Amino acid sequence: MTGVLFSVLAGLGDMLGGTLVLAGARNRHRLLAALVGFGAGFMLAVALLEMLPDALEVEGGLVGVLVGYLVVHFTQHAFTPHFHFGEETHPVASASPDIGLWALAGLVPHSFFDGVAIGSGFRQSWELGILIFIAIVLHKVPTGVSLASIMLVSGNTPRRTILSLAGLLAATVAGAAATPSVELLARHGLSLAAGVTIYVAASNLIPETQRGRDWRVQGGVLAGVLAFVLLRAVMGGAG
Repeated sequence: MTGVLFSVLAGLGDMLGGTLVLAGARNRHRLLAALVGFGAGFMLAVALLEMLPDALEVEGGLVGVLVGYLVVHFTQHAFTPHFHFGEETHPVASASPDIGLWALAGLVPHSFFDGVAIGSGFRQSWELGILIFIAIVLHKVPTGVSLASIMLVSGNTPRRTILSLAGLLAATVAGAAATPSVELLARHGLSLAAGVTIYVAASNLIPETQRGRDWRVQGGVLAGVLAFVLLRAVMGGAG
């Protein structure tokens, strides 16, 4: 139940990111850049220093990490015609409402495994659950911004955009709820989620930080890692 509750809170990050786009919030680009850098650093630290070692203690855990990584890669970039992290501000070539719906379809598995990550973390320990929850929340806002902007640019209505964001929230909650009861997820959920988290941090967020030479963004990556180290020290370790 704890994992489900925190997955709801994490899913609200998608809604918040989408709302920033729908409301035309000022300075959202600066906020997004800061979150992407900080989130990338924090997620990398959690995935490599906490999730990966725990996953390797389970037989077949490394295979699960690879499978999780590949699942996100193919759903986001092989089966989805147009998707990237960050706000879409230019018309998409051959834009149609279907482009936005494909982006939603590509993000649903990702969001499901966000929930699996949270659920698996809390099954391991309270401390690990909190660390993973924070990592997920930090990239949920940019995810919401990305999806909402693609939905709008491709010609979808604000109402459909809101429903798509709610779909990501529902997928996150479903992942957390399914983790204890589905044997595969109960055993290998943390391994799969580690692969997903590594992909999101290293292949989605880090490339976004490399688009410019803003020291605040690059420093945000380091700040995210340091924040993880300090928080873990305060908690006395997650394992």
